[in-house]
Amino acid sequence: VQLQESGPGLVKPSQTLSLTCTVSGDSITTNYYYWGWIRQPPGKGLEWMGAIAWSGSTYYSPSLKSRTSISRDTSKNQFTLQLSSVTPEDIAVYYCVRYHRSIIAADYWGQGTQVTVSS
Repeated sequence: VQLQESGPGLVKPSQTLSLTCTVSGDSITTNYYYWGWIRQPPGKGLEWMGAIAWSGSTYYSPSLKSRTSISRDTSKNQFTLQLSSVTPEDIAVYYCVRYHRSIIAADYWGQGTQVTVSS
């Protein structure tokens, strides 16, 4: 299974960040798999952002829920993160991940993509 993040590395403050994860070697509609986003700001720990289930149900971190949306394109086997109203506090490496049966421990990770917020 391979996951690959893509999207702009630079976003202006107040804009919406959009990242796409392209999955190969597995289908995002396979039962009991969840596909999520995790980020790591510089010098800080990992922060779980949210996930979308094989069924299309979505789950979000309470602290980010008001600004986060995760969607999918099953025809392309991709899922997308949108984070609105970004600020410099959203600077981080963003990872897409896979979970099996529960959103506890990811078993596959993308390589990560750096996102900077700056005008």
